[in-house]
Amino acid sequence: MVFTEHQEILVKESWEAMKQNVPELSLQFFTTILEIAPAAKGMFSFLKDSDEIPQNNPKLKAHAVKVFKMTCEAAIQLREKDKVDIPESTLKYLGSVHLKKGVIDPHFEVVKEALLRTIKDALGEKWSEEMCSAWGEAYDQLAAAIKAEMKEEAAAQRHTST
Repeated sequence: MVFTEHQEILVKESWEAMKQNVPELSLQFFTTILEIAPAAKGMFSFLKDSDEIPQNNPKLKAHAVKVFKMTCEAAIQLREKDKVDIPESTLKYLGSVHLKKGVIDPHFEVVKEALLRTIKDALGEKWSEEMCSAWGEAYDQLAAAIKAEMKEEAAAQRHTST
């Protein structure tokens, strides 16, 4: 699907409104992931053996900010670059880590749901179906780029093991 100029405007405007609250929104994003899929806790080494409230975990805070920011920044430049523009080394790393952790399609849907809920809460009355569609498309394109890298990594692993 194509990311339209109107979708780009919606994403950029909403990102501008959210930027100053990135730490709080990032934690809300990850907390929502864990609410939707509690078993996801086991996929994060810094949460796996911890009984503490995730919001109090400094490693989660740092990871959440990094993921939320990268997702949003990838979205705002999507139309300009006509593709997900993340450094290739980062994309390779993301593909490798997600493959190693056993991430599958339903996991990406959980993250999408958490992202959209977080943005909806952050924007309040500014949230609309159009906004939901714009962010959903931007996320889908990022997820597709990570999944493609995961497939390449899996193929490379099969090739080296034969």
